[in-house]
Amino acid sequence: METSIIYKCFEECGVVTTDSRHCPMGSMFVALKGETFNGNAFAKQALEKGCRYVVIDEKEYVEEGDSRFLLVDDCLKALQDLANEHRRRLGTRIIGITGTNGKTTTKELIATVLQQKYNVLYTQGNLNNHIGVPLTLLRLKKEHELAVIEMGANHPGEIHTLVHIVEPDCGLITNVGKAHLEGFGSFDGVIKTKGELYDYLRTREDALVFLDKDNEILCQISKGMKVKGYGVDNHENLFVKGNLSACAPFLAFEWEHDGRSYEVSTHLIGSYNIKNALAAIAVGRYFGVPETSICIALNNYIPSNNRSQLTETDRNKLIVDAYNANPTSMAAALENFRLMDVPHKMVILGDMKELGESSLEEHQKVLSQLEECAFERVILVGSEFGRAGSSYEHYQDVEEVKVMVETENLQGKYILIKGSNSMKLSQLKDIL
Repeated sequence: METSIIYKCFEECGVVTTDSRHCPMGSMFVALKGETFNGNAFAKQALEKGCRYVVIDEKEYVEEGDSRFLLVDDCLKALQDLANEHRRRLGTRIIGITGTNGKTTTKELIATVLQQKYNVLYTQGNLNNHIGVPLTLLRLKKEHELAVIEMGANHPGEIHTLVHIVEPDCGLITNVGKAHLEGFGSFDGVIKTKGELYDYLRTREDALVFLDKDNEILCQISKGMKVKGYGVDNHENLFVKGNLSACAPFLAFEWEHDGRSYEVSTHLIGSYNIKNALAAIAVGRYFGVPETSICIALNNYIPSNNRSQLTETDRNKLIVDAYNANPTSMAAALENFRLMDVPHKMVILGDMKELGESSLEEHQKVLSQLEECAFERVILVGSEFGRAGSSYEHYQDVEEVKVMVETENLQGKYILIKGSNSMKLSQLKDIL
């Protein structure tokens, strides 16, 4: 069945679901498949729950004579094509974002800034993959004036696929770092894949890149493109320049644009977040958001999802950054914590996942950095840190750490908690 026919059905529905447990009345159900499920088997159930149409790719599940069943060759491809068709028909201006670290925070900050002037659709949470991106695009309405779409990848070619679904008008790569090396094969593989956003934008005459001018790799791979640069170092023709004021623990900074300076005091932990904020400022100013409105937006933004959050309990102050971890973000978090002027600093670090053959070496580098930091106490969690070998306290998993915490009754500490999401270290904030 052609995309144009499916699109007419989508127009009747307005809402797409891929979860048969969640079927809004009159919606369209797309039967995706996974390692342990086959959405086709739930198509009839979705109709019974209120869906108007179901998109399936296995003929045996079609009920003869029932026009509510829409048969396609591949449901995932149909979902992606439908999203692209919707994006083209509405013509909404889209900012595409990718990068190794900071892309979700940057997306949130950009959306927060743009909302001061526009009706903005933006990626919810981290729905940034081959399923989340098309589902986000299908939420676009005629009243949306701008969209901010986050795109993630852990294998070569994934950004290429996503940008051809999204077709962004402008783009931003936050940075490139050592993450998902197991999937990318090498750091060069990371650079090439993230750079696929630039590759797409080069095909469009009017495309624009918001560029971190302090990042040599991004400057190199964006040569010849139309850019709006931001950074903290002195560069020619900077669109937005930032200067760090304080980070004890919250980030405060000044920014300059068109010869005038402005001050921002955020609720963000980490000096590295200045780049994410400057990116949001650059996008905001390009789209005409007033300077004072930008400052208000950044001052009022409060992070969530265990990303650079400060949590104060009755016993301790916690910096919870346990959503994700890779060598680049781990090094930045440790350096920032080292520089913070706070007492009784303690770290609880979990394994960094998906590093492949580089895992042992990268975990050992973290151990070397810890030696230089001289924190009051270091606790390591996971098999990779155990394999790296050190004299620091080590626990196999978060459950063992919980037992230790409940036994010791830790108090009066400033604690950085960081590790890959699968290590579940975010659970510790409830008992610390």
